[in-house]
Amino acid sequence: MSEQDAIAVIGAGVIGAAVALALAREGRQVLLLDRAAPGLAGASFGNVGHIAAELVQPLPSPGLLFGFWRDLFLFGGALDLPARQVLGMLPWIRRFAAAAFRRDANTPHLAPLVLPAAAHWSSWLDGIGRSDLLRRNGHYEIDLGKQGPAVMAAQARVMAELGIRTREVSAAELLPLRQAAQSDTAAGLWFEDSAHIIDPLEAVRALVAAAQAHGAQFLLADVRALLPRGDAIEIQSDQAPMTVAGVVVCAGMGSQPLLAPFGLHAPLQSIRGYHIELPGQAPFLDAPVVYTREHTLVTPMAGRLRASSYMEFADANAPADPRKPARLRRTVRALGFACDPGGPSWVGARPVLPDYLPGIGRAGAPIKLYYAV
Repeated sequence: MSEQDAIAVIGAGVIGAAVALALAREGRQVLLLDRAAPGLAGASFGNVGHIAAELVQPLPSPGLLFGFWRDLFLFGGALDLPARQVLGMLPWIRRFAAAAFRRDANTPHLAPLVLPAAAHWSSWLDGIGRSDLLRRNGHYEIDLGKQGPAVMAAQARVMAELGIRTREVSAAELLPLRQAAQSDTAAGLWFEDSAHIIDPLEAVRALVAAAQAHGAQFLLADVRALLPRGDAIEIQSDQAPMTVAGVVVCAGMGSQPLLAPFGLHAPLQSIRGYHIELPGQAPFLDAPVVYTREHTLVTPMAGRLRASSYMEFADANAPADPRKPARLRRTVRALGFACDPGGPSWVGARPVLPDYLPGIGRAGAPIKLYYAV
């Protein structure tokens, strides 16, 4: 392969792997670069696998803006915004606040990308012979509190207004969850159009393997800078410099410094989530379950359950907060799962723009620099 004719994809997470496959299927010469083996370096490894086709509205809203304190980790919630972070985040927070009042205008930009997500995943995995990695049996949202029926009724009305199909969860379906959590009451909705991946890491590996079968190459390289060289782009890394015809940046939080030399100053913020795994356990319901009061999502995966929670505003490389997996373990035990008090956990960061829309685009011509963050 001639590097001068190649398109380099920076970042071998799920986005970069899919981009590499799409380009390779078109007959392009593709170099996929990452500092670690595909799927291992970022959030693609540790996400909870939920294809959330119901989340058509961006997160910023007036309700969250003025009531976020109720969800703070300090008060038992999932949101952790340490005071030491706030000062450095003020420009991002101002943009988030502005976006809260543009939610209705921003929803039509997000919804067309989210609604068909499960169908697109199905098509892609069918195309590479790995349909076994996707389950299209929806997901459940459950409230175990006394106000659960009212909460779920209100949620059903909101979803109906957005065109999201739901149905009330039956008493028979709720019974094992109620018994496990020793709860007298429960209510829930089933979302039929969502789906889940049973092994996120294997999904990335499968996409990369398919790209390689179409001629793409993977290179282990810690990319540190991109520099314009006429119409081409020079890649500087811990390997020898190379010049390529074009670049697609899919490097998560690492995208920001790579885009800056081209005048693209993306206001990315690192938001981290945590997961723990419950090996060998069968799910109470054969689909992801969102426990709304507990801010916890439990997803059936290959040979285990994965439980995830938290929105932690912290630097991507900051040490993990041991309080969070410990609390998550207490939560899943209270919900009736067998879970040791200690054990391994994972924390990972994803990049988020203030308006919670995806950043997809191209730098100005003639440079062939694209990004998806």
